[in-house]
Amino acid sequence: MIKKIVLFTKGIETLWFFSEQMGKTFELLGYDVFYFDQCKEYRSLSDLIWFCEPGVTAAISFNFDGCCGEDYFMDSNGVSFFDARQIMFLNVVVDHPFYYHKFLPYLPGDYTQISIDREHEAYLKRFFPEIKRGPFMPLGGTALWDEDQMPGWDDRRYDIVFTGNYNPPSTFEGAITRHGKEYADFYYDIIDDLISHPWRSMDRVIIEHLNRDVEDITEEGLKDTLPNMIFIDLYVRHYFRGEVVKTLVDSGLKVHCFGAGWDHLDCRHPENIINGNVLDSLGCLQQISRSKISLNVMPWFKDGAHDRVFNSMLNGAVCVSDGSRYMDEILVDGKDYMKYDLAALTDLPGKIEELLVDRNKWERIVANGYRKAADGHTWADRARFLHSEILCKIR
Repeated sequence: MIKKIVLFTKGIETLWFFSEQMGKTFELLGYDVFYFDQCKEYRSLSDLIWFCEPGVTAAISFNFDGCCGEDYFMDSNGVSFFDARQIMFLNVVVDHPFYYHKFLPYLPGDYTQISIDREHEAYLKRFFPEIKRGPFMPLGGTALWDEDQMPGWDDRRYDIVFTGNYNPPSTFEGAITRHGKEYADFYYDIIDDLISHPWRSMDRVIIEHLNRDVEDITEEGLKDTLPNMIFIDLYVRHYFRGEVVKTLVDSGLKVHCFGAGWDHLDCRHPENIINGNVLDSLGCLQQISRSKISLNVMPWFKDGAHDRVFNSMLNGAVCVSDGSRYMDEILVDGKDYMKYDLAALTDLPGKIEELLVDRNKWERIVANGYRKAADGHTWADRARFLHSEILCKIR
């Protein structure tokens, strides 16, 4: 039975934040929790050696922290620290798996990968059936307020906020054109296909084009090629992020953008973009708590949900977001959140303007959204899910 849990901190800030949120609940559930400090790795490793007990310790990571070949976790014979001490390793991958093929040779023996989007699960099953897959677990949210203390309409200084960075699509042109015009035309065909059909799976569209245009490509060839095309995901992700904000600001609505790069957005009315600071996770939650509407653009999660969705609902803003199949299962458009269509962005300003002049409707959606997210979509819920679905079943 698992009694001790190792979590990883001081790496990527958002992942560290997720770990700490779950850690609080693991402690309440009775686990002894160790927070591995990735900024003081050797000092933390010496403490970890004393903490771990074979057979009763589990490591829970995000995005391969602790299992991506770090020198301090490998001995001179290439044996992982976690294998040597019989530690179960759970890895929650919060991006598409094709970003992380290079880390797969370093996986511990007792390893389980958890996907936050069911399309990611399908990809893993197709190309890496040998990897043990855990149950689908979407991202969670964090509330700064109890429902009865939530800042109301009159306390919210912003109409619309977006918390996230922006890179102009031109940022990725070097990767697209580096092999010449023939390759660039191929990549742009895929990008145009995804932009024209934004409801489709990223990897499926890429695979369709590879099968059509690359003669005799094998399944192994597909697996080897996909990680070399992640710039397509980044291009399309930031393209739509920019288009959504541009549609709003060019319609006359002001959007407070907290993140880097928004001064590079090409739009007719840049004066309607109010640039805020680059914020950490807590700062983003604080700004969402000051806004009536929290804007979300999904990072191509077509069968999952971004944490920004649940963070918005848990902190008293109406979440305005494109959807996914998973979100359609758990949320009701116009009741729990407001959904827009990436293929019909001209409708978006009117949806938001209607909400900003109807306080009663806004308050109904805020109340419903908070209760829906608080009743099953917090990081505490995700920790309890791992406890009940995996950790409690280890004997």
